[in-house]
Amino acid sequence: MTQDSEKRTRRRFDRQFHQLARFAPWIEKLRSPGWALARAAVGLLFIIAGFLGFLPILGFWMIPLGLVLLAIDIPALQAPVSSAIIRGRRRLSTLRRNRNGR
Repeated sequence: MTQDSEKRTRRRFDRQFHQLARFAPWIEKLRSPGWALARAAVGLLFIIAGFLGFLPILGFWMIPLGLVLLAIDIPALQAPVSSAIIRGRRRLSTLRRNRNGR
């Protein structure tokens, strides 16, 4: 990947991350540079716990959140995670429109 495409990918991921942070303001604090180790630990914990989503309290929602946290520090995850966020936001928007349009 060229340096320009890496910068575009990072900016795209940053935009999507800020959109998510509107719904969970605490997630912005995890972006601080000193939190890299905590982000990795919490991200991996969320992914592992997400696979146990059939149990009470835990849920499959933990897998995407864990991937978002890992993508902050792993550039290879930023493009797929930001694409998934965009697809999810579009799908949610479509569902809301269809529900309100009835």
